[in-house]
Amino acid sequence: MNVLIVYAHPQPRSLNGALRDFTVQHLEAAGHHVQVSDLYAMQWKTTIDAHDAPQRDPSEPFHASLDSKRAFQSGTQRADIAREQEKLRWADTVIFQFPLWWFSMPAIMKGWFDRVYAFGFGYGVGEYSETRWGDRYGEGALSGKRAMLVVTTGGWASHYSARGINGPIDDVLFPIQHGMLFYPGFDVLPPFVAFGTSSVDAESFGNITRALGERLDSLATAAPIPFRRQNFGEYDIPALTLKDEIAPGKTGYAAHLA
Repeated sequence: MNVLIVYAHPQPRSLNGALRDFTVQHLEAAGHHVQVSDLYAMQWKTTIDAHDAPQRDPSEPFHASLDSKRAFQSGTQRADIAREQEKLRWADTVIFQFPLWWFSMPAIMKGWFDRVYAFGFGYGVGEYSETRWGDRYGEGALSGKRAMLVVTTGGWASHYSARGINGPIDDVLFPIQHGMLFYPGFDVLPPFVAFGTSSVDAESFGNITRALGERLDSLATAAPIPFRRQNFGEYDIPALTLKDEIAPGKTGYAAHLA
């Protein structure tokens, strides 16, 4: 299996750095092919701007979607963007690893999505009509591939429990897993989350890596999160709301699980 790791942490000598190294070694020992996009080491450009569409008309205002579309379709994207898209085409599974900072991913990884998910690649794909609203949420350019988050957080598991102060971890990660991974077609595996990572000793590190190793061994077989597909009859189109008979009484994250 081809596995791409998109990794965001500024310090190689960190828990995240150790977990990334463990993941690479574990997967390669099992016979998988691994590539790593280490965003800080790459000095990844975070912002999407006119620089990303070098052939655009400079007399016109920059338009993120339209200029992205033109650059993607004409093959004039910046080389760093095209390389990451090619890695995604190569990969069977993509692991996104990051520390949870202010309830989301580091800005550098968000910038990876902003730039790599070009119009025509990550979105704006497929037919838009009265019966379909593009190839998205279960369809799209990345359908048939798997994705999984590997997340560290200093908060305790109880802080992210059903009644925890930070909100349930599935709700916190919903915009990423549903909106950034399921949207372009990934089958999204349940996340691997290491809680309470502000202080990790040898024993707890061993426990984390043992659990992570088990998850890595099941990348090809684990059941994905059963998100509802957009174009398969459960949502009204073009309103894109669940039909009344689907998940009655439920809202938010729970309503979008089959």
